[in-house]
Amino acid sequence: MSGGKRRAPPKAEKLVDHHLGIVKDAAVKYQGHPLILMGKSMGSRVSCMVASSTEVDVSAVVCLGYPLKGVNGAVRDETLLQLKVPTMFVQGSKDALCPLDKLLSTQKKMTCKNELHIIDGGDHSFKVGKKYLESKGLNQYDLEMEAVTKISQFFQDSFTESCT
Repeated sequence: MSGGKRRAPPKAEKLVDHHLGIVKDAAVKYQGHPLILMGKSMGSRVSCMVASSTEVDVSAVVCLGYPLKGVNGAVRDETLLQLKVPTMFVQGSKDALCPLDKLLSTQKKMTCKNELHIIDGGDHSFKVGKKYLESKGLNQYDLEMEAVTKISQFFQDSFTESCT
């Protein structure tokens, strides 16, 4: 986008090496600290791919709006099924890129600890329609802060439990 033209981003697989380098640098710089990867949409997919690498010791992954469904509609769960670190998903209930029934099915197949926090009425960007918010007596900020609280609790719990 730096050239002013909007185009599709590179495929996630092409971004892994670059991100792996950054994560390795961070791991060296902050030795002894937990290494937690978090990304939104494709960034969460790339984070999972990096976490699956044997080159880094990742402590946990948080996926914000994981794009489980590919362009052709196929479920892209291979990377998730390879994970060996605690993983949390934050998904909007109306996210077309991640049908909740498909994610729940994938979660059951995962061998590591994994959790799901659903933003009721949220789309891929977690935005909830104004009418829906009003009908439930909610607001966007409170829903997002609830997700932040759940992520914080996930981190605390993850450092006392490990994957099988």
